[in-house]
Amino acid sequence: MDISLAAIMSIIALVIVVIISCVNEDLNVGFLSIAFAIIVGGFWGDTVGTKVLGYFPTGLFMILVGVTFLFGIAQTNGTMEKLTAYSVRLCKGNTAIVPLIVFLLTTFIVTIGPGNIAGTALMAPVAMAIATRINMPALLMTLLVVGAANGAAFSPFAPTGIISNGIIAKMAPELGITAEQLSSLAWKIHFNSEVAQGFVNIGGFFVLGGWAWIQKQRGQALDIDELAPKPEPFNKHQILTLLAVFILILLVILPGLPATKGLFSQAMMNILANVGTIAFILAGVLMLTGSGDSKAAIKVIPWGVIMMVCGVTVLIEVMDKAGGLNALVKLIGAISNPTTINGVLGFVTGLLSAYSSSSGVVMPMFLPMVPGLIQEVGGGNPIALISSINIGAHLVDTSPLSTLGALCIACAGEHEDKAKLFRNLLMWGLAMSVVGGIVCYIFFGILGF
Repeated sequence: MDISLAAIMSIIALVIVVIISCVNEDLNVGFLSIAFAIIVGGFWGDTVGTKVLGYFPTGLFMILVGVTFLFGIAQTNGTMEKLTAYSVRLCKGNTAIVPLIVFLLTTFIVTIGPGNIAGTALMAPVAMAIATRINMPALLMTLLVVGAANGAAFSPFAPTGIISNGIIAKMAPELGITAEQLSSLAWKIHFNSEVAQGFVNIGGFFVLGGWAWIQKQRGQALDIDELAPKPEPFNKHQILTLLAVFILILLVILPGLPATKGLFSQAMMNILANVGTIAFILAGVLMLTGSGDSKAAIKVIPWGVIMMVCGVTVLIEVMDKAGGLNALVKLIGAISNPTTINGVLGFVTGLLSAYSSSSGVVMPMFLPMVPGLIQEVGGGNPIALISSINIGAHLVDTSPLSTLGALCIACAGEHEDKAKLFRNLLMWGLAMSVVGGIVCYIFFGILGF
């Protein structure tokens, strides 16, 4: 296989970025990626620095900022916290159904927009406090919270889903995907994630002692006010925030439905271009009505992750033009066929993601390979390959080396042996790279999800 010097240097740059992201969490590899992209493009790719900077995914950046800012307002004005508290009370003290409530509530919270990290940060303190009160092992509660959060992470309203869909939209012409199909494909990818994550994490919950715990809890109940004290009613600003979230969901879904075609004017369709444009408008309404503190909301935007995604995307663009991406595609394609490629991607992305950022590094690195991989192995379902990459990269996030696993350990009760919990979650998380490969192979390679 002939490979140019520019391609080799772009691959070396990416490998360095991935290694640094694995060993140094304090260094934002997004900025480093842009620096490497400028150097590789200038010295070996015959590309001026200003053109390299033009590869910055401005559209994706603005969508992520708009959505995370809107939900930053919902988080900092207390809306999400009260919504969580009221939802937990649905179990009415029946301890046996607490796992179901926690899983469904986490799924709902993440799906409507905050994302898996913010959703876990919101749910972990509540869930772990409840686990202590009802004598549920912290390991089991972690599987429920993180599994639900990562399953829902690919919602079209959530940051991780936005990242995935943004990359897919860019390569849609190569995959033969029309603009009209993108919306339905986004929900299909979300569904695939929910099924795979639910299968693995709920299965793990039952196998590791969850079923035995539920059997012990049958017929037992606790005072719901003791388990989850009733919060104050929603104030007018929080009600307006809930309405804004509902409008966001409605305006993202409705324009894509066949029954609503022609319902919106061209001017309205210009405004409703994507979830980011809607989020900015709704956030503006909340600010003008005094319902949101913009300074507080800006502070909770995950700027680090956003810049990581955008920076790595710039380096991947330079790598693609230099031929490095095609070289990696050929390498993976050489050990795969249209059926096994899903398992290979699930395993490799899981292995890298165990030590690196799932959405910030692994997804921007592997998703652009999909068109080339389909051509290289002589077939394959693009949605299956995309799902394998996304699911493989996120199944390992129960590990304490990830933000989600670490949040759950930090919130575990004082009675828990946190060193043991750390070891158990680490073993579970690392095992998920293998499990992810097997699940992706079966679900997408054999069953054809």
